[in-house]
Amino acid sequence: MLYASLLADIKQRVRQAQVRAVLAVNAELIRLYWDIGRAIDQRQRQEGWGSSVIPRLARDLHNEMPEEKGFSERNIKRMLAFYREYAQLEFVPQAVAQIESLAKVPQAVALFPVELILALPWGHHAELMAKVKDHATRRWYMQAALEHGWSRNILVMQIETAAHQRQHRGHRAGAGRHGKLSHIYLQRLPIKRKRLLNLKHE
Repeated sequence: MLYASLLADIKQRVRQAQVRAVLAVNAELIRLYWDIGRAIDQRQRQEGWGSSVIPRLARDLHNEMPEEKGFSERNIKRMLAFYREYAQLEFVPQAVAQIESLAKVPQAVALFPVELILALPWGHHAELMAKVKDHATRRWYMQAALEHGWSRNILVMQIETAAHQRQHRGHRAGAGRHGKLSHIYLQRLPIKRKRLLNLKHE
């Protein structure tokens, strides 16, 4: 019995570490794409560059870093759109007390806390930006995807069938009374994302 308990404990620790590692990599990727979008946006504004710079960037990045994926012309355009959608975000660590005061900050930041943006995979963001223009509705799908572990394909299906309209008015998955991410939701987030991230633990 003691050995079985030790084995189970170690397996749980390994699984939790795997989830934390994937979450950390995903968060860094989201920060990187946002930052690339910001750099392109700033240069376009300062230098008067048009959209033609993006195909050139995609081509040169592929030539100089052929082993790196994710820098196609289409995806770079998404990075720019991603930054412009969430330009007011600050990707720095926030205390829970700061999350509680979201009502005092601009609407875009209040609707989309950094923790929520960083928790979703890039593919989910791409679909949400393309298919859900209303910000309140987009937030609902973000939270629902995390709460229920929706894959990208399931998320698209839910959007196409207007899942948010089937929910009772006022209900928001993982949200507190004022639309804040609840403490419990944040604490349970890594566990709920196992299915979303398609991790294989065995």
